Amino acid sequence: MTTRYVQQRTSLFLSFLFLLFPSVFTQLSPNQTRIMINLSKLLNFSDSSWNDTRDPCSWKGVACSSGNSSVTSLFLSKLGLSNSNFLPDVCKIETLQSLDLSNNRLSLIPDDFVNGCGRIDGLKLLNFSQNKLAGSLPTFNGFVGLESLDLSFNSLSGNVSQQLDGLLALKILNLSFNKFSGPLPVNLGKSLLLEKLQLSMNQFQGAIPKDIANCQNLNFIDLSGNFLDGSIPARIGNLTKLKFLVLSSNKLIGDIPANISNIPTLFRFAANQNQFDGRIPSGITRYLSLLDLSYNQLRGPIPADILSQSNLQLVDLSYNQLDGSIPSSISASLLRLRLGRNNFSGSIPSSFGKLEKLTYLELDENSLTGVIPPELGSCHSLALLNLAQNDLTGSVPTVLGNLNALQVLKLQHNRLDGEIPSEITRLQKLLTLNISWNSLTGSIPSSISNLQSLTHLNLQCNNLQGPIPVTVNSMNSLLELQLGQNKLNGTIPLMPVRLQISLNLSSNLFQGAIPGTLSRLKDLEVLDLSNNNLSGDIPNSLTDMESLNQLILTNNQLSGVIPVFRPYVSLSAGGNAGLINSSATKTPQEPPKKGKSVAVTVVLAVVAAVLSAGVVSIIVVSLFRRFLKVNNQQSQSGEELPPPQVIEGNLLTTNGIHRSNIDFTKAMEIAANPLNIELKTRFSTYYKATMPSGASYFVKKLNWSDKIFQLGSHHKFGQELEVLGKLSNTNVMTPLAYVLSTDSAYLFYEYAEKGTLFDVLHGKLGDALDWASRYSIAVGVAQGLTFLHGCTSGPILLLDLSSQNILLKSLKEPVVGDIELHKVIDPTKSTSSLSTIAGSVGYIPPEYAYTMRVTMAGNVYSFGVVLLELLTGKPAVSEGTELAKWVLSKSAQKDRRDHILDSNISRTSPAVRGQMLAVLKIALSCVSVSTEARPKMKSVLRMILTA
Repeated sequence: MTTRYVQQRTSLFLSFLFLLFPSVFTQLSPNQTRIMINLSKLLNFSDSSWNDTRDPCSWKGVACSSGNSSVTSLFLSKLGLSNSNFLPDVCKIETLQSLDLSNNRLSLIPDDFVNGCGRIDGLKLLNFSQNKLAGSLPTFNGFVGLESLDLSFNSLSGNVSQQLDGLLALKILNLSFNKFSGPLPVNLGKSLLLEKLQLSMNQFQGAIPKDIANCQNLNFIDLSGNFLDGSIPARIGNLTKLKFLVLSSNKLIGDIPANISNIPTLFRFAANQNQFDGRIPSGITRYLSLLDLSYNQLRGPIPADILSQSNLQLVDLSYNQLDGSIPSSISASLLRLRLGRNNFSGSIPSSFGKLEKLTYLELDENSLTGVIPPELGSCHSLALLNLAQNDLTGSVPTVLGNLNALQVLKLQHNRLDGEIPSEITRLQKLLTLNISWNSLTGSIPSSISNLQSLTHLNLQCNNLQGPIPVTVNSMNSLLELQLGQNKLNGTIPLMPVRLQISLNLSSNLFQGAIPGTLSRLKDLEVLDLSNNNLSGDIPNSLTDMESLNQLILTNNQLSGVIPVFRPYVSLSAGGNAGLINSSATKTPQEPPKKGKSVAVTVVLAVVAAVLSAGVVSIIVVSLFRRFLKVNNQQSQSGEELPPPQVIEGNLLTTNGIHRSNIDFTKAMEIAANPLNIELKTRFSTYYKATMPSGASYFVKKLNWSDKIFQLGSHHKFGQELEVLGKLSNTNVMTPLAYVLSTDSAYLFYEYAEKGTLFDVLHGKLGDALDWASRYSIAVGVAQGLTFLHGCTSGPILLLDLSSQNILLKSLKEPVVGDIELHKVIDPTKSTSSLSTIAGSVGYIPPEYAYTMRVTMAGNVYSFGVVLLELLTGKPAVSEGTELAKWVLSKSAQKDRRDHILDSNISRTSPAVRGQMLAVLKIALSCVSVSTEARPKMKSVLRMILTA
């Protein structure tokens, strides 16, 4: 009895030890241990966790079975792996169930790997996504247990035919973002178990195979971003487990199958950006929550039941040819409704007032009539209300002042009358207010200054009278003020100092002198005071407006000598008989050389003293001959400012020619003189610096005085520049060197001989840009952006991508600039909206006003606008209209797309016309209102190259 008791106690104790210390009792077999140690040598990780003195089951990224008896998973993502020689050894792990090699730099999958791992019956998951795989798709023989295969975001090409036929257990297949062509795979691995199919962003052609309906377990299908044509198979309605069906950005035609409404699980159906020309079937939203059929050619009225389903959250039918009235029966769960750019008529249903959850309502560019229903004042969640370009009449309802969440209100191009209701000025979150091109009367409410978040105010082309309220000066977020073509009078008051995009007071009745206080607007780009009764001199202080690009003073009563503006300022001053042009006798005013020499001597002496005392190391002596701490910029009073204190400087390039050419002393002298400014962008000033060797460079100055620039520390910014300096791409402006002072940063770049794309395309050299040059520029910019978005350390996003930030080394060699801004600008420190920080007007994607976040999709939108500039020859904004919106409105009619193109280029040959139309389709996908519909830059580049 005692012996049996002892045995029981011993057994319990051993069991307890096993639970606490399983590795004491079980461990990898000698064979698997040997395989793992050999694998660690092949991988040669610097990570100390892959140490052959430790149990491989404890290594980072290694998972083992319970009891550590066998390796089951390897997670080797984001390790910078580029050599595939270790892969065959992985297949020696016969117990392997999961292998994740995503986010590396692998360029091939060896045959030995496919043959070896194909024999592992228990292998269920293979993930090679986001590598650099090229060539054709391997044939996956064996792999009888494989359930998930992810090869997305690579460069695999060729047809997909029988390579997947052996994967009978496959449930998830992701081949998206590659270069596959030919027809869609018909058999889909002959797997009746397939649940998720992602083939988006490739070059697949032909029809959607009817046999796709054989995979009855499918719950996710994404075929977007290909060249698929034909109609949607009717049998697709038999997939009763389908939750997501995404067919966007193809060439599909015909009708939307009515039996899609029979899929009880369907949550999202997106077929936008195709060529569907039928009618929307009744009942299609029976089970749907998200429906996007925008950018097609759908005709006829909206079925009465389509907006009424209780589960409906988003409906986008914009940019079609739908007509009739808007149904009055609308689901209370609706969050976003976009019906813009159609042919809807009748009045806006008052039933919208019941939609308490509605956040976006876009009914613009239709033929809606009647008044704006006051019931809209009950939609308390509305963030965007766009009723522009209709035939609405009556006054602006005062109850719109109840929409406390409203950020954007667009009512332009209607026939509204009456006064601007003061209740509107209660909207504390309002960012954009546009009531231009109406028949408003009365004065601008003095309470307009209550809109402290407002960034864009457009009241032009009305019948407004009286003076501009003096309180406008307190609108500290205002960046654009459009008051032209009214009957405003009086003198020009003090303006908000943060005005940046445009101040338009043209075609009014303003009188008196041009106030010198306008020179406070250091960030203003366009100032239009034309067609008024202004008199007196043009204030010399206006020449201090550092960001001014365009000054329009035509048709006033101005007199005196026209001041000498910076060379990049476009000045229009005709129609002023008393003005005298002094440009023929102007003499550049440079600081006296003697004073500069003294300053140089003093500063060098200070630097030498600091170095000898060992207080701080300012220069890396082994790299540079000397540093100069000079700033001959003058204050507005004309007094010379003290020289800046240089904190840090370094050469970043390893190119011996640049290292020997760059002379910091000479460069800093040049950058101290405003007469050497070559170019100004939103955040930067470029100086052309010719070195003693004769080589020219750009020296770009960033001014730290703007609080949106957040260094953290000079050392941190220096580290960021070191990283950027190691980037290597012929279409990206990477810094060659830098100098940091207490209040500025000076970055050195290769000189771009032809200047900006904007100047070349819209200036005197525009005719020199034939289609071959424009296409080369499009390819180059796309290559640069694709490179930046694909950086292994994380995507580099551009805060201000425009034709003014693209420089040309030649008429076919573009470089993308301002890549460092994403590291130094902190939008949260700005008193204005992110949409203004992140971009120039005309290039800013619409969602930036609401998301407050810079994204890759936003960069794609801006690039799309650049493409449209190349195709049309028009600037991003012309006569108050954004190019993207103009093109989208014209492109809705396929037979009018020819009229969009620059006729001087498109008429040169049928081949050129065909290529331009192909690129136009790409540009239209880039500037889609829907972020989800925009392709990734990698896909954009691929499509341009095949255009």
